[in-house]
Amino acid sequence: MAQIAKMEAQTEIKCSADKFYEIFRSKVYLVPKICPNLVKDIQLVKGDWESKDSVKQWTYVAGNSEGVKTAEAVDEENKSISYKTIDGEIAKHYTVFQSILQVTPKGNGSLVKWTIEYEKANEEVPTPEKYFDFGVNLSKAVESYLLNA
Repeated sequence: MAQIAKMEAQTEIKCSADKFYEIFRSKVYLVPKICPNLVKDIQLVKGDWESKDSVKQWTYVAGNSEGVKTAEAVDEENKSISYKTIDGEIAKHYTVFQSILQVTPKGNGSLVKWTIEYEKANEEVPTPEKYFDFGVNLSKAVESYLLNA
């Protein structure tokens, strides 16, 4: 039986942790407008845009265009959102796939940490590097939007 593996990446951004977190926490519907080259669409499946346990359908570009349905769990105190994959392209390759976004204030800016926990469906499945790149690029696009707003 395969084990759950974990990857982490951190990046510094120049905008406030509160504003950055707010985009992902309650205004994620703006993301396709902020970075249409990365996220084509986000649809609400269950809950509302501010529910702590909502389900959303993302259409995004991570190498190629894909779709994923995620169940979200929110930790307000730690400014963290967990996106558990429940359906979509990722679920075809990984039996477990969860990405976690956490943002922490740092000086005049913030530190954004993306963690991916995954279990490959089989040994031929590559590590999810492209999803890591997607998370970092998404963070930079939201940062740019907030700095220019």
